[in-house]
Amino acid sequence: MDEARGRGRPRKDPAALARWTPPEGWSRLVAWISPAEKKALKHVAVEADTSVADLVRALAAGLVGGVITYEELIGQVSKGKQVMEKIPTLFERDERFRVVDRPRAECAWVFDGAGVGTEKLDGTNVRLTVRAGRLVRVEKRRNPSKEQRKLGIVDGWYVDTSEDSAEDKWIHTAADNTDVSGWPDGEHPCEALGPRVQGNPLALAEHLCVPFNLQAPTISEVPRDFEQLREFLATLDSRFAPGQLAEGIVFHHPDGRRAKIKRKDFGLGAK
Repeated sequence: MDEARGRGRPRKDPAALARWTPPEGWSRLVAWISPAEKKALKHVAVEADTSVADLVRALAAGLVGGVITYEELIGQVSKGKQVMEKIPTLFERDERFRVVDRPRAECAWVFDGAGVGTEKLDGTNVRLTVRAGRLVRVEKRRNPSKEQRKLGIVDGWYVDTSEDSAEDKWIHTAADNTDVSGWPDGEHPCEALGPRVQGNPLALAEHLCVPFNLQAPTISEVPRDFEQLREFLATLDSRFAPGQLAEGIVFHHPDGRRAKIKRKDFGLGAK
């Protein structure tokens, strides 16, 4: 039988509760976060040699003191949401999972003519972190499992890759082949492409990463009608790999909203 566990370290004042009393007028802020997000916050807190609570208060104090501007913070929050939120498809789908001529309400801005179109690249979603023109971190997107979706977890997140993992080999090859010397500091969502990624639909000779915020090919004068979009995508040449068909189009609204449509949504086959 295991020995009984000994008592822990006694309180200095056994009669007093081990509880922090907030100053008068303070209130408590509660937010539900995923395990991965909690881990990320703890990682930052450890690096800063503080607690998660003090980390959040430091951020709030920075806003109050003007060290961090509201514009800077909103910009980072918007960028994070754009990266991780699932991009809605322009139209509703039928039982075969193909689109039908019924626009989705949240994509109404596309049919109103707002936003610009860029080529949707068919690869693996990754995120590269750059500092002083050098690549310092490589991450890949992790989508929620079936069990997690049942729990209401619908948006994906990024996890670190490993250079020693066979699963991440071609992601690192693509990242290493990508010239980031001219990229601004920050986290850049990208599409990893190449011979060993997703069947290489663009028939590329080498692996590389294309940053959505810097190099996504723009497509001008994109139709905004169901039938016209189907005809347009049937012959749309890739701006990134001329001679190959583009996978689809992503529409970008000035406020950060996005919407997508792909060739296969219409049941269009290969060239």
